[in-house]
Amino acid sequence: MIIGLTGGVAMGKSESAKYFKMFGAYIIDVDKISYDVVDRGMPALNELINNLGSDILYFDGTLNRKKLADIIFSDKKIKLIVEKILHPYIILKTYEMMKQKINQYDNIVIDAPLLFEVGLDKMCYKTVVIWIPYDVQIKRFAYRDKLNVEQIKRRICSQMSIEKKIELADFTIDNIGSKRDLKKKIKNLYVLLTSMK
Repeated sequence: MIIGLTGGVAMGKSESAKYFKMFGAYIIDVDKISYDVVDRGMPALNELINNLGSDILYFDGTLNRKKLADIIFSDKKIKLIVEKILHPYIILKTYEMMKQKINQYDNIVIDAPLLFEVGLDKMCYKTVVIWIPYDVQIKRFAYRDKLNVEQIKRRICSQMSIEKKIELADFTIDNIGSKRDLKKKIKNLYVLLTSMK
């Protein structure tokens, strides 16, 4: 079974993926894939350089992710250019990994912040959204990334709203409580999902 896992920034998606792994699922970490496709010398990085210039690089030729993020979240046109370049590479790599692992594992979780936005949900049998209220999200985001409220709001607004993700998802889990609460909710959902096969 292929399960899609998503949620807003700082809502606990990665923590949830750890619990899915603990209960037996193989995790495809799309965040990691998005890092891998822009390694030095990779075609996706070369396309970024051709479109945005070498200012997005460190002196050693690797991508300055913070600088790219600052550009993306302050310019919608550049954000669209970057997405148009990166998303096909990310989708292809995710699909290839899924094909590799599907015969080795009964259950695979695609852990993707942009699951619905890039169409990865179409690969999934069921989708799950992890969510928390907006005010809690801002507090957790500020604590985690040490950004100011204006930067945080801009980044949250740049993604599909959590309300829309909830509407599209098959299952939702609120992460308002403790890690122990989240672990229990993930376990219960995993048991339910695996019983559907």
